[in-house]
Amino acid sequence: MLDKLASLENRYDELEHLMADPDIAGEYARLQNVIKEHAAIKKVVLLSREYRQVITDLKEVQDIAREESDRELASLAREEISDLQDRKGHLEHQLRIELIPKDPNDEKNVIVEVRAGTGGEEAGLFAAEMYRMYMRYAQRAGWDLDVINSNSNGLGSIKEIVFKIDGDNAYSRLKHESGTHRVQRVPETESSGRIHTSAATVAVLPEAEEVDLQVDPDDLQIDIYFASGHGGQSVQKNATAVRITHVPTGIVATCQDERSQHKNREKAMAVLRSRLLAQEVERQQNERSSARKSQVGSGDRSERVRTYNFPQDRLTDHRVGYTRHNLEAVLDGDIDDIIGELITHEQAIKLEELGA
Repeated sequence: MLDKLASLENRYDELEHLMADPDIAGEYARLQNVIKEHAAIKKVVLLSREYRQVITDLKEVQDIAREESDRELASLAREEISDLQDRKGHLEHQLRIELIPKDPNDEKNVIVEVRAGTGGEEAGLFAAEMYRMYMRYAQRAGWDLDVINSNSNGLGSIKEIVFKIDGDNAYSRLKHESGTHRVQRVPETESSGRIHTSAATVAVLPEAEEVDLQVDPDDLQIDIYFASGHGGQSVQKNATAVRITHVPTGIVATCQDERSQHKNREKAMAVLRSRLLAQEVERQQNERSSARKSQVGSGDRSERVRTYNFPQDRLTDHRVGYTRHNLEAVLDGDIDDIIGELITHEQAIKLEELGA
């Protein structure tokens, strides 16, 4: 680990010199890459330097404790040794986490798909609440959210909604939301007070750019049709809705929320690329069983990841055994603690795999 840290510190110093070099100030693309790399390794370098300082301080205090004849000073030194050893252990753990190989998609924006699952109208209402939860979470994080396609009944129930979130490390924060989210509660229409169980499925895909995935235009079937509103009525005189089918895989993406056919086509294509990238990533993970183990969840929509129990005002994430209360706050986007637990669990698994 120390050799790896020394190499990163040397690279960090090189990058700082490059950032101050007037010769690359006019090379915008190169300068941006240097700044990005500098920012990416800054945290681990600062931790590394603190770690080295703690090791130096610990050695000096150990010498004092061993050689000091004054009992009181020697006792104080031993107390400081204990504090420094605790700090050293904490820094070692943090450094091991920072040195875990990063998911190349972690910094990407995301395409999120929420669909009503089993449970009829109640499932649609819960899907709408799930969408609002992610919308509020994005607002709290200062991220931008843009709806790509939606299918609702106009009564607050959503059959399906696809939206994009632009934000720093959005995929790293939201990737574990994929799966089946189950809700247990008494519907407003239930006069007997019987608890119903329904579900919504969530898929979180890293946004794929053209450089990530090349799609052959000859493999695409593009259909243009009239956008429809609630109940299927036509809401526009011009056909602007776009459906793109990737013929080799059968994957389909649609967008009708924009009034411009061009914008709808761009958005649908972004969704299609992301779905194709997710399929390729899943194929690679299936080929590498060890990669499968490093995930908190498979991302499969059939996997029940979380239960929202309204009678007991309780949320349980089944993958990590984490439970909390105050569902009203959860559905208002207060889910940082849940996401934090999932990330910590993922890190622990990766550290175990690395033998750290």
